[in-house]
Amino acid sequence: MGQHGQYRALVIRAALLALATALLSGPAAAQQTCRLALLLALDVSASVDEAEHQIQRNGLAAALLAPEVLDPLLNGPGPVALAIYEWSGRFQQDVISDWRLVTSRTQVLEIVEELQTTPRTAGEFPTAIGYAIGYAATMFDRAPPCLFQTLDVAGDGQNNDGFPPALAYQHFPLDGVTVNGLAIGGASRRIEEYFEAEIIRGPGSFVEHALNHQEFEAAMRRKLERELRVMVLGSLDP
Repeated sequence: MGQHGQYRALVIRAALLALATALLSGPAAAQQTCRLALLLALDVSASVDEAEHQIQRNGLAAALLAPEVLDPLLNGPGPVALAIYEWSGRFQQDVISDWRLVTSRTQVLEIVEELQTTPRTAGEFPTAIGYAIGYAATMFDRAPPCLFQTLDVAGDGQNNDGFPPALAYQHFPLDGVTVNGLAIGGASRRIEEYFEAEIIRGPGSFVEHALNHQEFEAAMRRKLERELRVMVLGSLDP
């Protein structure tokens, strides 16, 4: 097992120990132990036109309601905390759905309504991914306490404004946060390669790829399903 695998195993063991402690404290405590703080960051920079923006919003809404996502979201060992924000330029980060512990389908429908009714506040700014990642640190600072923290960055371009992702990781308190990516790009998959090299970090991090915005919903569904999959002891194997 390499260094990455050893770190991943240690993180999972720590989470399982915390969950076991909650279970031993009684069913009520176990139900209240948040297993994951999941923060979704959607690109709304100038490269995303209004039609593509609606595809992203509708695609995320549909993915959240898909049975393969809804089931692990609501039926895992403890609730998931979920929040969503959109990002573009250096100072354009807007919360669409703030943190809530998701314990019912009704709450998921409330999130879907926010996705469908909250207006887009920016559309003419460049792609400041470093700033978007830095903003996530502020969001996680006021998130409910959870065993894991995961940031999802969805985008269709490389950083072209402000400091790069590497400096965000260097200067913002994101240690212990797993960062996954949803890269929206063409057949060359250069965006996917950029996300793999510059964006993702942490144990088990990965990039999901959508060939174009029309594939966004399916890619988002695959990514959420993978992130919400319940951990079992067998996952500790190298």
